[in-house]
Amino acid sequence: MTRRTQQMSEFLREEVVDIIRSEIDDPRLGFWTVTRVEVLPDLRSARIYVSVLGTDGERKETITALRGAAGFIRGHLKPRMRTRIIPDLDFRDDRSMEHAEEIDRTLRQLRREGDGSSSRGDNTSISTSRLLDPSSPEKKA
Repeated sequence: MTRRTQQMSEFLREEVVDIIRSEIDDPRLGFWTVTRVEVLPDLRSARIYVSVLGTDGERKETITALRGAAGFIRGHLKPRMRTRIIPDLDFRDDRSMEHAEEIDRTLRQLRREGDGSSSRGDNTSISTSRLLDPSSPEKKA
């Protein structure tokens, strides 16, 4: 990503969030967050990734509402931008937060299982201090 596309992405993210919050009054919009914006190198289109809190139906309705309002949002971007080209907006569902939560839940479960197995009395675990500093004076198993 070039510096120019990165700047455009950041600018679009801020402005699109502001326009949606202040100008759009659609009951289909649930609890949403714009997680990131990717602008293509030619600056003619932008992918706007939105994370929606709620059920699959609420998520689908929110994305549909945003896609339907893309032209309206684009029209409100025109006076705010100092470029000749106003990018086409493509709203996409971002499930990365759900994925991160699932990974976190799995790691916590593995830690709980690992804590139960370390009480068996065998010396299969390596202490953290030895991992961080191999020259530590701790006895080696």
